[in-house]
Amino acid sequence: MTNIENDTPVEDGATEDIPAAEAPAADETAKLAEQIAALQQDLLYARAETQNVVRRKDKEIADAHAYAATKFARDILSVADNLGRALAAIGEEQRADESFKPFVTGLEATERELMSVFERHGITRIAAIGLPLDPNQHQAMVEIPSEKEPGTIVQEMQAGYMMKDRLLRPAMVGVAKKAE
Repeated sequence: MTNIENDTPVEDGATEDIPAAEAPAADETAKLAEQIAALQQDLLYARAETQNVVRRKDKEIADAHAYAATKFARDILSVADNLGRALAAIGEEQRADESFKPFVTGLEATERELMSVFERHGITRIAAIGLPLDPNQHQAMVEIPSEKEPGTIVQEMQAGYMMKDRLLRPAMVGVAKKAE
């Protein structure tokens, strides 16, 4: 076979364009492979982000259900405080007085019911007296000279409460200091 333009012999199946045509195809294939790998990586990141958003949403929903009554619980603590003060103000002779007994019994029943409601909703009183001061649960209001270890709570001015694992109100306490 011969080339018509210049009558030079040419072998069958051999052309000068084949190696040049293969190089762009290989480059194009490599570029497409890179794009596919990048898109697969982006897809994995998008799936991971979606899973994280779903987990965050589920946690926020669970927290909202668990702590929905937090504001109300904080507000009702003052009612519990006042009820406790009322019961503490009743003297022994008043408790023994038959005409006063139904009133005292009613106040005590109300306090028991309130504490029962607190318990059902995960509201617990923070222990204080005799424990070391914990700034996450106690608020020191005064230092009191005492024979006890310095930093030990010796007086509770106002009870503190937790709702499940969250602090509703710190206990206001008096802390022991070295006697002078």
